[in-house]
Amino acid sequence: MTAPGEAARRKPARRPTIKDIARRAGVSESAVSFALNDRPGVSQDTRARVRRVAEELGWQASSAARALSGERAGCAGLVLARPAQTLGVESFFLQLVSGIQEVLSARKIALLFQVVEDLDTECALYRRWWAEGRVDGVLVVDPRTEDPRPGLLASLGLPAVVVGGLATHPPGGPQPAAAHPPLSTVWADDAKAMARVLDHLYGLGHRRIAHVAGMPGLAHTERRIRSLRTEADLRGLDERQVRSVTTDYSDAEGAEATRRILDAAEPPTAIIYDNDVMAVAGASVAAGRGIPVPARLSIVAWDDSALCRVTHPRLTALVRDTPGFGRLAAQELLAVLDGGPLRTVEGELPHLEARESTGAPPAG
Repeated sequence: MTAPGEAARRKPARRPTIKDIARRAGVSESAVSFALNDRPGVSQDTRARVRRVAEELGWQASSAARALSGERAGCAGLVLARPAQTLGVESFFLQLVSGIQEVLSARKIALLFQVVEDLDTECALYRRWWAEGRVDGVLVVDPRTEDPRPGLLASLGLPAVVVGGLATHPPGGPQPAAAHPPLSTVWADDAKAMARVLDHLYGLGHRRIAHVAGMPGLAHTERRIRSLRTEADLRGLDERQVRSVTTDYSDAEGAEATRRILDAAEPPTAIIYDNDVMAVAGASVAAGRGIPVPARLSIVAWDDSALCRVTHPRLTALVRDTPGFGRLAAQELLAVLDGGPLRTVEGELPHLEARESTGAPPAG
């Protein structure tokens, strides 16, 4: 009988080595190396026998060995520099990663995912991955208004695809070629999406609208704020009538921003939230104050999710294929790794699904 805790103390199984393969196949270690690396110097029969034995033993080349030999690591990297507490309930990144992984796994490429505290740590991690040959390329998320990552990755020669337009990416147009070192980009048109939201609310009669935005310094946050201001100006709405406040995307900051907004002398009749979590938190604040939705306050969530659909009333939301956006980003990275040209690819434009949380503002 195994003593308590004995299994936990057992050493992990030893990984098979080239020496093990050589012994089992009855050939020299150099012959095994030639066979596994597709080099001349062994017969086809020997090559086939060595590969069969390697498969039987479950042998895999180590990432360090592949890096030293100049071969691919069979791994792509994704780093997220956001407060960890904001990721537990937000569905966007889970859906994005599921789409990325679907494409990569079809090519037997692993995804190395890491959450870090800040942009400096993210850049240091890229340098380490590059030096160790840990990844073949990276997917860069949350582009910044002042972003050191494109220049760093270009200087390292580490293939990359930016997920989301860079700060200089003009609404409705391609990224200027000289704005950043050349990197492929997959982006969605935040400006047009915001215009659709404002069209909906303005059409219902709303003239006092607040926007609870995401993290300051993110390129897409700035684009959404800028687009809302542009669309408001076109409709003759000044900064007292339509304004934005930034948060960290968490339910706590979303709720606190809602309280401040509703405490204003002239509170808005509609609020746009930059994610589903903050929209649900805002609806909860309104309910706690006895403010009926949508009779006195309309609510729109930027990203649709199950949260938006099970909340009462169901939340009007921008609907997009987030897993599909992840698949598009991963496909573009694979194209770059396969020697394809650098491109700027636009994803599907989100559509607004009107539900019970938006309606006409109260009379007067």
